Amino acid sequence: MTVRKKIAFLGTGLMGAPMVRCLLNAGFPVTVWNRDGAKAAPLVADGARQVHSPSEAAAGADVVFTMLTNGAAVSEILFDKGVADVMSKDAIFVDCSSIAPPIAKENAGRLADRGIRSLDAPVSGGTAGAAAGTLAIMAGGDAADVAALSDVFAALGRVTHVGPSGAGQICKLANQQIVAVTIGAVAEAMILAEAGGASRAAFRDAIRGGFAESRILELHGQRMVERNFVPGGASANQLKDLDAVMAMAESLSLTLPLTRQVRQEFADFVAEGGAEKDHSGLLLHLEELNRKDQA
Repeated sequence: MTVRKKIAFLGTGLMGAPMVRCLLNAGFPVTVWNRDGAKAAPLVADGARQVHSPSEAAAGADVVFTMLTNGAAVSEILFDKGVADVMSKDAIFVDCSSIAPPIAKENAGRLADRGIRSLDAPVSGGTAGAAAGTLAIMAGGDAADVAALSDVFAALGRVTHVGPSGAGQICKLANQQIVAVTIGAVAEAMILAEAGGASRAAFRDAIRGGFAESRILELHGQRMVERNFVPGGASANQLKDLDAVMAMAESLSLTLPLTRQVRQEFADFVAEGGAEKDHSGLLLHLEELNRKDQA
């Protein structure tokens, strides 16, 4: 009989909760913790064990996942809330949060000093991919540790080892560049098509399968047609990632004009009250810009 790895999952929000369900469905025992316990409580009915502190969840776990808001939250959980203190030397820490690469490297170094292995393994695919177990997982760290968790990652999606510690977060930022710029392009195209007399829905259907096809056009294009901006990925989080991209670009002396422009559009949208709207809601900001221009 195969002995399943014991998993602790810290952070059960929009992405974390469906990921936990995929792990439970694959037969892994999962202990969950969330700062707002009400967000973790429904997972108990699916078979998870809920505890009231992150260190209690991590104690005795073979794998400790985090899916948290930012780098500060991950560092706090690890080093201020006792998770690193209780982790077994045989356990592996896996951070699926989207955080700045320097913070991921710093966390990995501090854990290594304690003899704890770690991976930065941010994901792409949104809540739909998390629920379906089809996430793209970008893992930075030791290739042997990625291989050791192949059965765990298989329950969540497709994992690729992309390099040393921090490389997973670099790839996630590059992914977020593509997502943000493509959302902006699709939104602008929707506005152009409608202004010229075409139906947005028909326009989207017409170009499906051509060179403009993408998951953004498929999923977020549909959101734009339906004007459904309930967050799968909040615009505030998209802005956070774009801020990290621009910080990395500056540190590497890179000029990224498209990313700079779309970052400004998201900053304006968030400032206008769009922080908790889905990032496809950038359409609303661009529509407002055009209304002002035409006034």
